[in-house]
Amino acid sequence: MEAQAEYSPAPYSDGVIEVGSKKYMADAKGALVPLALVKPVDKLTDEAVRKMIHFARDLSAQIGRFRGHCFDDVGSLQALIAQEYGATVGGQKGNISLTTVDGTLKVQVQVADLIEFGAELQAAKKLLDACLSEWAEGSRDEIRALVTRAFQVDKEGVVNRAELFMLLRFDSPDERWRSAMAAIRDSIRVIGSKTYIRFYERAAPDAQWQSISIDLARA
Repeated sequence: MEAQAEYSPAPYSDGVIEVGSKKYMADAKGALVPLALVKPVDKLTDEAVRKMIHFARDLSAQIGRFRGHCFDDVGSLQALIAQEYGATVGGQKGNISLTTVDGTLKVQVQVADLIEFGAELQAAKKLLDACLSEWAEGSRDEIRALVTRAFQVDKEGVVNRAELFMLLRFDSPDERWRSAMAAIRDSIRVIGSKTYIRFYERAAPDAQWQSISIDLARA
């Protein structure tokens, strides 16, 4: 296991700039404002934000080091088991679930595909619109609503992926519908993956797992 680099927290800054014997604070345009002219409420806000950001940076660095140690430990365990017992731990995609002997603690590594949708999606939308326009009003209202939600573009210009996958579960004898479903499937592009590590605990082996909430998304 590689040694982790030592971390030195960034020094705390109160935002005050000293020039000679005078004190200033820089405004958003970079101009130096005499400290005495800065509004008290702005000073209080500045101090609160700087304090929170200081601790956030330190915590982010700690989580980053912890995340690195966790993935190193999982990798080392897999290598040791493979060497000692000739066994493979984990799935082909990298998913793995590790549990203590007493069944009360669990570490789970999950690999999620990052996907985008190609131009075929627009063809699918036209086919679905044709189906919905001919189907009798009031029929299959739940499918109409699902189609609307699935193709509703969010503020980042991304369609609703979860609703699209739900849409694929519906079947219809209409050939246009089936062609639309085929077009949706053909539009899916796997462009990468993201690995997550999650932690769980429970009071007894037959109890429900409780997540230990730490966001450890790995790019």
